[in-house]
Amino acid sequence: MLAPRDIDEYVLPTERRVIRFRRHWVFIVSEVVQAAVLMTILGVAAYVLPDGPVLDNMLWYAALLVLIKACYKVAEWWVEKVVMTDKRVMLAEGVFTHKVGMMPLGKVTDLTFERSFTGRVFGFGTLVIESAGQIQALNKITYMPDPDEVYEAISELVFGEKRQTPSRP
Repeated sequence: MLAPRDIDEYVLPTERRVIRFRRHWVFIVSEVVQAAVLMTILGVAAYVLPDGPVLDNMLWYAALLVLIKACYKVAEWWVEKVVMTDKRVMLAEGVFTHKVGMMPLGKVTDLTFERSFTGRVFGFGTLVIESAGQIQALNKITYMPDPDEVYEAISELVFGEKRQTPSRP
């Protein structure tokens, strides 16, 4: 299998990379937990159910499918990266078919930052990027790690000013 290209290869020499990240690890936890639960159920079923070649083969193939799906989801999470430069936002994804979505920062008209209770506890958030009346490939970035820093960096790039912290008298 050919290794997917690194997203930094798509950054032009005239661009300055500001942020690069993959989705927060919480994004993949549900897949891993689901695979572990299914593997446990299959293991208990193999122990409890009577021995037989057909049943043993069915349980073995079911476990193999669960493992392949979990490995694919983890690989998909691993290769997916978001890069923000001083000119655009890019999302690279795909294990077998590599796809890079891009949105110029000049088209951004509004940023919405969302953090659920779970996101505040584990340190992730969602960034909704709106452009001039169009639905872009990158209109929503979920499970974004360090969302406060990312939001501040994007706001500074898009709107040109760094957020001022209130001074104390």
